[in-house]
Amino acid sequence: MSKKSVINRNLRRELMVERKSVQRKALKEKWLDLKNSPEEREQAFTELQQMKRDSSPVRLRIRCALTGRPRGVFRRFGISRSKLREMVLNGEVPGVLKSSW
Repeated sequence: MSKKSVINRNLRRELMVERKSVQRKALKEKWLDLKNSPEEREQAFTELQQMKRDSSPVRLRIRCALTGRPRGVFRRFGISRSKLREMVLNGEVPGVLKSSW
């Protein structure tokens, strides 16, 4: 199980990304639009740089919903590989079988 502080930090980042996504998208479009004057583009770029780092979606980490494990997480289920294996063996995940050949 991951530390609670690390899990909470990631949750806080998710909230910030959600809140600032519209503003970030508008600034990015303004910066990339070649129709704007160079001064406007530069101003948009500096405003984008001055935003908090945690508002960037790149800083998010996909974590297991049950344990908070940061690696080996299946996106389809949102669960780490070890917990997914346990759940499949217990028959808690419908439509998934343990493979054997």
